[in-house]
Amino acid sequence: MPGNKLYFITDAHLGAGNDSLQREKELCQLLDRMKEDAAMVVLLGDMFDFWFTYRHVVPKGHIRFLGRLAQLADAGVKLHFFIGNHDMWLFNYLKEEMDITMHDEPDTLEFDGKRFLVGHGDGLGHLDKRYDFLRRIFRSRLNQRLFSLLPQWMTFGVATGWSSKSRKGHIKKNPDIFKYQGDDREGIVIYCRQRLQKEHFDYCVFGHRHTPLTRQIHADNGNSSLYVNVGDWILNRNYAVYTDGQLTLHNLE
Repeated sequence: MPGNKLYFITDAHLGAGNDSLQREKELCQLLDRMKEDAAMVVLLGDMFDFWFTYRHVVPKGHIRFLGRLAQLADAGVKLHFFIGNHDMWLFNYLKEEMDITMHDEPDTLEFDGKRFLVGHGDGLGHLDKRYDFLRRIFRSRLNQRLFSLLPQWMTFGVATGWSSKSRKGHIKKNPDIFKYQGDDREGIVIYCRQRLQKEHFDYCVFGHRHTPLTRQIHADNGNSSLYVNVGDWILNRNYAVYTDGQLTLHNLE
């Protein structure tokens, strides 16, 4: 039977780097623990460094991770997946296979009488107009159909090459990119404060920034919420747990 805890995991980027298999095995260790006490598991996106769901073909790899998700779903644990900027082309594969609830945009979840504003985090706050433009291109149904017509060896080669080059370019341009930039320079925080102007949330939980953080944020109308950025699994092995009225950050031990 499902337990009573809510877990959040983000940014594993499975498939990237030479240690991807080790990261996947360690992630599976955590998922095995969750079978003991999880009521809900929320995946905050970029769990895969790249994924494209074809009609009849499943991308190579990640079978340990996918198998653990299936075990959790079969055990009655409620699963949510908020797509990120690296795995936005999952479409309905996980929904059809495991009945995972898929989210294209930030959404509200309720658990234990608390309201959570949850999402991946890319593009929020609209601080990067260039990325806003690219995001519209990547999410275009027409462009997705055209991309699917390319040979699979080409699509994965282009995508993984782009991902690696982009990651290195961002770090070279701004070595402090994964450090907290301040309330007025963090797109996710700006977005959360805008949402708090309209409604109350007990927690705002996001990923994307690879920056583990808990911080109280405030809107001009007096609403406040605990902002939690879960961090990442690719470097820090972070995850978050809500239990007994507290949301806390953890590292894999």
